[in-house]
Amino acid sequence: MRIFVTGGTGLVGRRVVGLLAARGDQVVCLTRNPVTARERLPEGVEVCEGDPGQGGPWQDQARLADAVINLAGESVGEGLWTRGKTRRIRRSRLAGTRNVVTAVAAADHPVTLINASAAGFYGDQGDRALGESAAPGEGFLARLAVEWENAAREAEREGVRVVLLRIGAVLDPAGGMLPKLLAPARAGFGARLGSGRQYVSWIHAGDLARAIVFLLDHPAINGPVNAVVPDPPTQAQFTAALARRIGRPARLAAPAFILKLLLGRKAEIVLSSQRAVPSVLRAAGFRFEYGELDAALADLLGA
Repeated sequence: MRIFVTGGTGLVGRRVVGLLAARGDQVVCLTRNPVTARERLPEGVEVCEGDPGQGGPWQDQARLADAVINLAGESVGEGLWTRGKTRRIRRSRLAGTRNVVTAVAAADHPVTLINASAAGFYGDQGDRALGESAAPGEGFLARLAVEWENAAREAEREGVRVVLLRIGAVLDPAGGMLPKLLAPARAGFGARLGSGRQYVSWIHAGDLARAIVFLLDHPAINGPVNAVVPDPPTQAQFTAALARRIGRPARLAAPAFILKLLLGRKAEIVLSSQRAVPSVLRAAGFRFEYGELDAALADLLGA
């Protein structure tokens, strides 16, 4: 297959591109920095210069693809959620997705669009198990995810198969949530965040990449897909497992009001409870290599 990827040099994108290139797919990656992209990506991957937030010649390349994997978007985890930051987060996702949809809708052959979304779609729903049919929640991330998915679904009107990938917290030592938790934990400041009873829907970065390739190969699947492990832990359980893995105590607690003072609106990320479950992936036969937290941490962090 010819596959066009946005966000291909990112944390997840590099793993996805590596899997696709290894199995012989023709991969084209959209990037703002071709020099850096060629250094990071496997040999044989085609680099296309452009900005997903801006229309341009890159859309002709996307239009020719059999599938587009849209992973681009400004990080929600970096920096405080100032008014400017939240505008950039929203604009990067909505404008980029709309430009991708414009491209794939003009294709003259069947196309699959796998579009990133987030488990944050569900907002804060306590200990309720949330399959893909669950209603959206409240909060910035939930509202954004609804808008994001609606933008991607516009492609369905032109006969494009659309998969909405509701991604949980991606575990990878190179970025995302894990390094942010590791630094204080290794210094002996591992802590329960808020009540600790909120669920943390996570996925090993390798399993996420494998799930994306799996979805490419299963054309009967469309619509929302939760990309999370089957049995997510609470935040307190997550903190305890991380402390065991690195051999450090985690006896501290960071009350919710402190986190709100320090993080402002961004505290939503760590205080909301999303017990998302991967009903669609499991029904389709996808097997997680790292469905258990202890095994995932052992693989990612070593001894």
